[in-house]
Amino acid sequence: EAEDAELLAEIERDAGELRATFERERTTLLFSGEYDNGGAIISISAGAGGTEATDWAEMLLRMYLRWAERHRFKTEIVDATEGEQTGLKSVTVEVDGRRAYGWLRAERGVHRLVRISPYDAQKRRQTTFALVEVLPEADDDIVEIELDWDEIRIDTYRSQGAGGQHVNKTDSAVRLTHFPTGLVVQSQNERSQTQNKETAIRVLKARLLERALEEKEAELRRLKGEHVEAGWGNQIRSYVLQPYQMVKDHRTGQETSNTSAVLDGDLDTFMQAELEREATGAPLAGAVDPA
Repeated sequence: EAEDAELLAEIERDAGELRATFERERTTLLFSGEYDNGGAIISISAGAGGTEATDWAEMLLRMYLRWAERHRFKTEIVDATEGEQTGLKSVTVEVDGRRAYGWLRAERGVHRLVRISPYDAQKRRQTTFALVEVLPEADDDIVEIELDWDEIRIDTYRSQGAGGQHVNKTDSAVRLTHFPTGLVVQSQNERSQTQNKETAIRVLKARLLERALEEKEAELRRLKGEHVEAGWGNQIRSYVLQPYQMVKDHRTGQETSNTSAVLDGDLDTFMQAELEREATGAPLAGAVDPA
């Protein structure tokens, strides 16, 4: 009532500190999963669409590498298969950093690109897709994932693509095939066969761990009476570059017209919105933009 300037300034300062503490604690609650604080493995696979699809997969790889760079996370490309003309058919990347999996698990799903293709002489608008899988990095101390080597075939072969004389002369690349699940993982970016085998084992463990987690989630959904069809039609996000600029997440409704920033790794707003939706149990936002 006396309008004490010093008291008002002190109250505003305390309120600001409380707001910052609240937001910090609120964000911490989003990373309550068992593996949220650890590293992650991202796999990107181009969908149908030839050159346009492989180019989109490479664009997504750059986006996530730039996102990791913003967070000062260490990244390493484990395996990559190049497209016939350009881009990537598939790529697997390890991301090492605190809460890397906690953030990146919000990116799992199909990502849709709409643009006028630079590879189309008639300049027609094209729609293409890529699948992003995010796996928790399975450390050696995770006891629930045990490998039975009687159920795994190990193949070695020569690395493909750029890499100098070494990759062309030695069978350093390693492929692991897990018979019970049909999972196949490979690593070819390290210089030695031993290093590639160790990397492939980490990726296989991560895939087995993710499969186990998905089975638990599916059972919980079954008990709750929920049903979500997993398929290419259920894209989580659209990146429209023509005829207008828009990135929209179809789960949360989060959107922005600053497409260049998003493709340059500015993803935290989208990730946080999805993590909050999951944490609160909010329903999916709605239908896909027909553009």
